[in-house]
Amino acid sequence: MLASKVIQMIQDNSLDFTPYYLDPQRSALQPKRYTQALQAFIDLYGDKDIAIFSVPGRSEVSGNHTDHQRGQVLATSVNMDMIAVAAKTDSIIKVKSDDLDIPAIEINDLQPHEEEYGTSTALIRGVVAGLKNNHHTIGGFQAYITSDVLSGSGLSSSAAFEGLIGFIESGLYNDMAIDPVEISKIGQHSENVFFGKPCGLMDQCACCVGGLIHIDFKDPHQPIVNKVDVDFSRYNHSLCIVDVHASHADLTDDYAAVPAEMKQVARYFDKDVLRDVDPKDFYSQLADIRKTVSDRALLRTIHFFNENDRVQLAVDALQSDDFKQFCRIITESGKSSFTYLQNVYSNHDVENQAVSLALALSENILKEHGVCRVHGGGFAGTIQAFVQATYVQTYKEEIEKVFGKGSCHILKIRNIGGVKIL
Repeated sequence: MLASKVIQMIQDNSLDFTPYYLDPQRSALQPKRYTQALQAFIDLYGDKDIAIFSVPGRSEVSGNHTDHQRGQVLATSVNMDMIAVAAKTDSIIKVKSDDLDIPAIEINDLQPHEEEYGTSTALIRGVVAGLKNNHHTIGGFQAYITSDVLSGSGLSSSAAFEGLIGFIESGLYNDMAIDPVEISKIGQHSENVFFGKPCGLMDQCACCVGGLIHIDFKDPHQPIVNKVDVDFSRYNHSLCIVDVHASHADLTDDYAAVPAEMKQVARYFDKDVLRDVDPKDFYSQLADIRKTVSDRALLRTIHFFNENDRVQLAVDALQSDDFKQFCRIITESGKSSFTYLQNVYSNHDVENQAVSLALALSENILKEHGVCRVHGGGFAGTIQAFVQATYVQTYKEEIEKVFGKGSCHILKIRNIGGVKIL
């Protein structure tokens, strides 16, 4: 359908945004947002037959830094997303986003380019290369992308972007038949190899699959992904994400050190990852292991073993309708991340501890009205809080006195992952 025709559909209220955005206030913002994206596409590329794709951001609920050790995670997609208006072309991929004019990519050149490390160009090239290597049809496209997934927020804007490129190719050339988990794996490979950043698979799975999901990465080639059928509205709590406005820039070394140090301990046992190490062996040989690795590596290992167990406990609590136990587990997870994993601030910049401050203030504000913890990869970005519905506005007003108006985002769990809307 022509982009101009879709604009007319939106003006006629013929496109229902509620399934993707859920909250009436957020849904009401979408006609203007989509119309602006469609008009931007027309201005850039002309009025063409287009498709619209959406991939949500994600929130990690439990399982902080467990995925790269083939552990378990509990994560959810949220009702913030990245959308693309896209149309087929020949052999060129050209993407313009809110603030980036990404150089055109020739789909016959799909090898990693060292000079592209750390760029959106690298992510696109890597995803398309992965699809081709997996014997899917690939082709060129023109796209305009816009996002309300906060960059550097722990909501995984990079994973949403990788997923979006995969779903564009799936929708335009493969009848949306490519499995979301496969797109997730391809996105991770692109980020590792083409972008040059070590990461696990949790972010991509949560964005692409959608809903509240329990993922077991014991076999990274065939992760077990199960949806957890829980209606959070029953518990009268809201999921709040507070953006502390601390950039993820220059934190790659901090992120990379977490899996690297955990793997140092795994290698002591001739294993690749901690999931394959028996905790009993670790504790019985701790004195000897300490002679070969840092104390921080040991602490991060202790976090992994405990956090991996906590994921299953969190799932069990939700499935047994024990929300108080779930909240206790979230609190334990947050304290372990702060104390043992040590990903709440960078030890290269100890004077700036915005996440630590947000957690301290949240505990003082919330008291018995909710729980909080560091969110996502950590070191900067966001915190997460589960807040009693009747107390949400109080929490939002108080925390925004420090971190600014609009820093607290009240979100809902989106049950739909990557999707072709039109």
